[in-house]
Amino acid sequence: MGIDPGLTRCGVGVVDGSVGRPLTLVDVGVVRTSSHLDVPERLVTIEKGIDAWLDEYRPDAVAVERVFARSDVSTIMGTAQASGIAMVAAARRGLPVAMHTPSEVKAAVTGNGRADKQQVGAMVTRILRLDAPPKPADAADALALAITHVWRGGAQNRIEAAIAAAGRKR
Repeated sequence: MGIDPGLTRCGVGVVDGSVGRPLTLVDVGVVRTSSHLDVPERLVTIEKGIDAWLDEYRPDAVAVERVFARSDVSTIMGTAQASGIAMVAAARRGLPVAMHTPSEVKAAVTGNGRADKQQVGAMVTRILRLDAPPKPADAADALALAITHVWRGGAQNRIEAAIAAAGRKR
């Protein structure tokens, strides 16, 4: 499951598959909150939404976009708060949580770490064999996070297993 954290729109996407095999879309959506609500109420709404997704789809792992510095501090704060809610919801269930930077995700799905949202959406559409790019962009970004984690998380798991096996042989 990929989660693109945001205080107003929190993208959530679930894919199925493994490294070397075609990935398929399971579901994608956005948990929305009203800017008229106080931040604590918005965070509760996000938590309930993410909990519902985790309960329904029972993913093997959760990939969350790593918060990066932007010029607008209020945007960073809301993104970081939503990110924390996503990590807690996954950790509460004992799920592994991976953090991927936006440039890492862009590079994984498009081959270019500086790709724009339209390019990411187009490649998510192509990778998952969809008829149209998921809307809004937060939904496509969540799927891109899930795709990145399947592709890169699987490789990282194999590297860690090989290192552990080499250590046991000594």
